[in-house]
Amino acid sequence: MLRVEKVTHSFKNGNETTAVLHDINFSVQKGEMVALLGSSGSGKSTMLNLMAGLMKPTEGHIYIADHDIVKMSENKLSEFRRKNIGFIFQAYELITSLTVRENVELPLVFQSVAPSVRKKKALELLEAVGIPDKADLFPAQLSGGQQQRVSIARSLITEPSVIFADEPTGNLDSKTEEEIITILLDLNKKMNTTFIVVTHEIEVAEQMQRIFTLRDGFMITGEQPPTEVESKGGEQDES
Repeated sequence: MLRVEKVTHSFKNGNETTAVLHDINFSVQKGEMVALLGSSGSGKSTMLNLMAGLMKPTEGHIYIADHDIVKMSENKLSEFRRKNIGFIFQAYELITSLTVRENVELPLVFQSVAPSVRKKKALELLEAVGIPDKADLFPAQLSGGQQQRVSIARSLITEPSVIFADEPTGNLDSKTEEEIITILLDLNKKMNTTFIVVTHEIEVAEQMQRIFTLRDGFMITGEQPPTEVESKGGEQDES
């Protein structure tokens, strides 16, 4: 489902070039739920952006469902993302002026799906994430955990090939964190959807089927967590 081959990436600042990722190679099978683990500065945010097609690597190839997204034009890549990639964000990224159901439906609006079909599918997914009674509320009326459930439902509505979850529990307390991870694990089993969970929390990573660990831009073999990873809430965005 996802294959990363010899990916290297650098950022240029004037005459200076800073290498962020070094010869990254790994693959994820359809239906797998894996963690991309690393502390601040490890390069995992850059790796996420590359896998999601938001940036192109300096070198290497990234395949999603056997399509090399590195070779795609921006227009083709944008269309591919809409149909094949789902996102779950740490900050939920819900539109405050839309109801919960309308937020979940939104990706299908851009695909010109009929309103009745959108509504039916959104309500089914809200049932799946445990908040069917919140469909007509607005995001501000929900708790953080409930907003993340909406984000999860929205990520699934296009039936994507892969879902990237970027620190999905980063803004939640430990009890709500457990609830969200349980929901993701359950959906992964029921829907056979591929999840890549980007996290700096070992406790979250250890609940996935496999762990890919980044440290200082290098992929650590053995899929084991590093000896030192920042505790929850201590990470800052890295380049």
